[in-house]
Amino acid sequence: MKRLLLAAAAGAGGYLAWQAFRPRYDFRGKNVLITGGTRGLGLVLARHLAARGARLGLCARDSIEVDQATAELRYRGIEVASHVCDITDQSSVREWIGEMRRRLGPIDVLINNAGVIGVGPLDTMRLEDFERALRTHLWGPLYAILEIIPEMKARRRGRIVNIASIGGKVAMPHLVPYSASKFALVGLSNGLRVELGRFGITVTTICPGLMRTGSHLNAEFKGQHRKEYAWFALGGSIPGASLNVDRAAAKIVAAIERGDAETVIGVPAKLLVAAQAIAPTLTYDALALVNALLPETGGIGAQMLKGKYSRGVLPPLATVLGDRASAQNNEVSSGRVGNLAPPAGS
Repeated sequence: MKRLLLAAAAGAGGYLAWQAFRPRYDFRGKNVLITGGTRGLGLVLARHLAARGARLGLCARDSIEVDQATAELRYRGIEVASHVCDITDQSSVREWIGEMRRRLGPIDVLINNAGVIGVGPLDTMRLEDFERALRTHLWGPLYAILEIIPEMKARRRGRIVNIASIGGKVAMPHLVPYSASKFALVGLSNGLRVELGRFGITVTTICPGLMRTGSHLNAEFKGQHRKEYAWFALGGSIPGASLNVDRAAAKIVAAIERGDAETVIGVPAKLLVAAQAIAPTLTYDALALVNALLPETGGIGAQMLKGKYSRGVLPPLATVLGDRASAQNNEVSSGRVGNLAPPAGS
């Protein structure tokens, strides 16, 4: 038994040493595709990867976003190809990837980053909210992955990166469709790593905690939407609770370079994952207490409004860092953050 334990310890030590000193992935000259790469975390990742010499292929649904992000990156001297694409539509994904191959060449890295987030009590969620989240966070990444796997297999190399969430490791109150779909993405991503490794394809799952991306203005809120926006925007703006998006992007790029299987980003997120693993009942009972403090059903009910139409409860200073990130990372098309008027009837 003692020999067995010593052999196991030696094997573990050798593996850790190999992980620490093995060569890092070199992005220079690599063709990197990023879904949702025109704002927020996706755009920040694009900047970081371009600084490492990558050639970029980006997509998003909004043509104005695509044009603005492309113009910004090219102004910085970055080589980028971009295309309008709805990742929930398999034919649109196939068209985008085909266009990127024509303009850039073979695909070396795919980063599935595009996402949607709907916030509100479970009573306000409808079946279509779950379907939309799953189409975006599960089917969209799968469409892109299935499109690029054959060429990566043929070349015996490639990297696939799936940006999930802490919500895909620990279910969060008032985010049930989002969490359910991110759990699905984590399962898909980890399963793909196990099966594709023998073909030289490395799959990395990224689970960030709260980041100051500025996405609170494009998140969508139900029920008492102004109160829902308040807690969500505050959490994504306060240092300590949320991580600077440039720091988060640097950690994500490092995880890709190392070829990590799964990386949780941010101290609060790591603590939450550890707590859930050690004491799941206690963790979820604590989250149930948090849920009791969140807004009840009411307001606009099952209707949904973006954060930019839900401001007003918090003083502007409370979200100044998040708002600054919104302007820096193409979350507001005009570069201006204001208390925008919601559509009539809201």
